[in-house]
Amino acid sequence: MTAGNPSSRNPAQSASGADSPPQRIGKYEVAGELGRGTAAVVYRARDPFARRDVAIKVFPHKESEGLQGRYRSLFLTEAALVGKLSHPHIVHILDAAVEETFSYVVMDYVRGHALVDHAAASNLLPPEKVVEVIFKVSRALEYMHRHGVIHRDIKPANILIAEPFDVKVTDFGIAMLADVTRTNLMNVGSPAYMSPEQLLEEPLTHQTDIYSLGVVMFQLLTGRLPFTASSYPALIYQILHHEPPPARTFRPDLPDGFDEIMERAMQKDLRVRYQSWMEFGADLAVLARHHDAPREDFSDTRKFHTLKGLSFFRDFREVEIWEAMRIASWYRMRESTVIIREGDTGDAIFFLVEGEVEVSRAGKPLAALKPGDCFGEMLYFTDDIASRTTTITAKRPVQVVEIKAAALSDASDACQVQFNKAFMRVMIDRLTAANRKLSER
Repeated sequence: MTAGNPSSRNPAQSASGADSPPQRIGKYEVAGELGRGTAAVVYRARDPFARRDVAIKVFPHKESEGLQGRYRSLFLTEAALVGKLSHPHIVHILDAAVEETFSYVVMDYVRGHALVDHAAASNLLPPEKVVEVIFKVSRALEYMHRHGVIHRDIKPANILIAEPFDVKVTDFGIAMLADVTRTNLMNVGSPAYMSPEQLLEEPLTHQTDIYSLGVVMFQLLTGRLPFTASSYPALIYQILHHEPPPARTFRPDLPDGFDEIMERAMQKDLRVRYQSWMEFGADLAVLARHHDAPREDFSDTRKFHTLKGLSFFRDFREVEIWEAMRIASWYRMRESTVIIREGDTGDAIFFLVEGEVEVSRAGKPLAALKPGDCFGEMLYFTDDIASRTTTITAKRPVQVVEIKAAALSDASDACQVQFNKAFMRVMIDRLTAANRKLSER
């Protein structure tokens, strides 16, 4: 950067109040400041090449230390994750660079607000929404764990609620990376959310994030932390030696099942705490089924587990199930409803979630489909809108998932590969069954 260019100023200094924000940071056009902390300033900016809004986290260099300064590890950790974490509930890290007086990391810009807005007693989410939030965060953290990353700083301020209502985990500055040889910062994080083993600087596993997420769940349900004290030493003593109070102490109307999950998540004994994200997620899914709000558009938590449990999606990775879930529409239909009519043109593929449907042609029954089966899938293999060759009728009340063929064609390559494999498996199974019937005649 050349002297006199607005981008040559240290953006962290520019945002301090002495100067206006820089006009550019690298190739990015700065729109304004989003926020600041002790380590960095965050700006909203525009990527003119990708034509999208981004958030840029800027780390200042001390004049005498350059990139060897206090926040070097924070920057390098996030920079090491550029392009490596691709999950619907993780803020993507897109780019990183080092300049003469500062370093910066470029991330997705999330339009919304931090979860901390719902951590006060005056603005709590309904319990079923809390379950949805915690479940989505648990999926993101499980994905990170499978990629060798432990977050170490899970708290409401580092979880974003994207409009209209979605969840994004952010801020990986103190994360532990399995494939990085440099020393991780120790004794960092937010003490109220830190696990006992993190406070004691013991070796950490994914279970430390499970503990922190249990604390977040408690706070979202009650509007307070499980441990509070007037001093830092007193807080540490409580976390290490006291048991968290039941959430029902502060919210008596809380339904059954919530306290049991938080108690297990916040166990001090690692042998008793949830051993895996799968265990934690399974209990959350049960809770969601029992306490989901009575509405047609039930929570994403239930939708995710419903799709994951269908035989069609058995080989899909979680990221691909999330993608499929986002392009799907869910419907409940009465008995005798004609879902597909022979001769009509169609533009959608259906998956049966509950109930049973009958397949017929020219009024003659051909087969019955049960939960997990798909129908209308031949559209996926044609370029034009095709006429239906059979009629599909609900034999009793059913729930179906509809995915438009065009939306599926626009899905990611990885998602389409899984659909291709699953559709081929369905076709082979049906041909095998048809051949078996012919041989029995």
